[in-house]
Amino acid sequence: MEVVNTFMTWIFKNRMGQIENFKENPIEVQREILNELIDRAKKTEFGIKNGFSKIRSYADFAKQVPLYDYEEMTPYIEKTMKGAENVIWPEEIIWFSKSSGTTANRSKYIPVSQESLEDCHFKGGKDMLSLYVNNYPDSKLFSGKSLSIGGSLGDNPFDKNGNAKVGDISAIIMENLPLWVQFARTPSLDTALMSEWEEKIEKMAREIMEENVVSISGVPTWTIVLLQRIMDIKGAKNILEVWPNLEVFFHGAVAFGPYKKLFRELIPSDKMRYMETYNASEGFFAIQDQPDSEDLLLMLDYGIFFEFIPMEEWDNENPIVIPLEAVELGKNYALVITTNGGLWRYKIGDTVKFTSIKPYRIKITGRTKHFINAFGEEVIVENAEKAIQTAAEATGATITNFTAAPVYFDGSKSKGAHEWVVEFRSMPSDNDRFAFLLDQTLREINSDYDAKRYRDIALNAPKIHFVSEGVFEKWMKSRGKLGGQNKVPRLSNTREYIDEVLKLL
Repeated sequence: MEVVNTFMTWIFKNRMGQIENFKENPIEVQREILNELIDRAKKTEFGIKNGFSKIRSYADFAKQVPLYDYEEMTPYIEKTMKGAENVIWPEEIIWFSKSSGTTANRSKYIPVSQESLEDCHFKGGKDMLSLYVNNYPDSKLFSGKSLSIGGSLGDNPFDKNGNAKVGDISAIIMENLPLWVQFARTPSLDTALMSEWEEKIEKMAREIMEENVVSISGVPTWTIVLLQRIMDIKGAKNILEVWPNLEVFFHGAVAFGPYKKLFRELIPSDKMRYMETYNASEGFFAIQDQPDSEDLLLMLDYGIFFEFIPMEEWDNENPIVIPLEAVELGKNYALVITTNGGLWRYKIGDTVKFTSIKPYRIKITGRTKHFINAFGEEVIVENAEKAIQTAAEATGATITNFTAAPVYFDGSKSKGAHEWVVEFRSMPSDNDRFAFLLDQTLREINSDYDAKRYRDIALNAPKIHFVSEGVFEKWMKSRGKLGGQNKVPRLSNTREYIDEVLKLL
């Protein structure tokens, strides 16, 4: 296995030169991507309608092609799902990623072309490994199995007789991986793609617990459930008693900060490494490229052209949209993407801020629809995660999940507040101190929140429900969203989610 590990490490390190190229020449690479996308799609239905053949510059593109959200793209996507070709992309699209739909009640179906699969999602996975082995030359990453916790696949609801399939992006990726990768991963494909989540966890745990697992890829929440089940079956105090060679967890989908303490308990080793990726149904966007920083390198040569809407423009009918070269450090932007999967100037719903310009590195700050701004406080997911992590660390608590929403005014003399449901594996040493620190941290990092909290002028102190493990799993199951890419909405400006959760307490 040592020879295999050495050879595979050498193979993956060879990509580093191309990564350095887009780090050094980001704008040139992005403009080349845009030109290629327009040229590829100029004879599609979408390209003809929007005059792609007349586009000569980014200015032309921004002027001729309007912004799209999912609802506005839906007619094109559904037409493609029904079997029509050359609608949004010149090649047949048979894979559609079913988004978890946390920002809307209905599911979203994101087209995944063969080009986006190979030149974006697969390339992102390979670059994740390239960056990892480049940062850690002593890695034994290829000496054992990689555990991947995938979603499930189903039939295309718009074309029962066709070949097209829908499912979580992780499941689509797994289904299409080359044989040599299938050999290096665990569990078996049949188990990994099971749709019944509770049965899947049980079967997965028993199938993989005797393997030599070296790396894990997945969403933190569901990885925790799996690791705890394996430890229960084996009677192990921690997962290293089961997998002594485990060295890295590649994670994404939710912020890792609130889960750090729990993973340190499950994997008690200073040598354990954690690496974040930003991979969504719509594309693979960014990878943590530095071992001493959690910032994510924006990957600029995956067939995706990036644009950004400053968040102060978000609610405008015709918001200002800027290309990569116009972004500023520290500002909150809504992400707009044009992709080799047939999405055009698509508002994905994520928000980011830049921490570096050369090269371009970002932090994910939340969702355009996941925030609390009921009283002008403008609390975003990044704020909430920082506050809850600070409170947990100071009180020795271990958090598994949380959500928060506003408490609206009730009468002329009442004041608003924020209500939180926080689920713990181990409770805080002092609930009052936890609540104080959460509130205090929010005040320190968000001046709008602080102004509303000053002497309780507009907002009272937050109301927190301290609950034990299992509540959010029960809630997600009741919504039919257990497992896969589904995740608990951190913040909501309405009480839709929190009232459902509170009924279960």
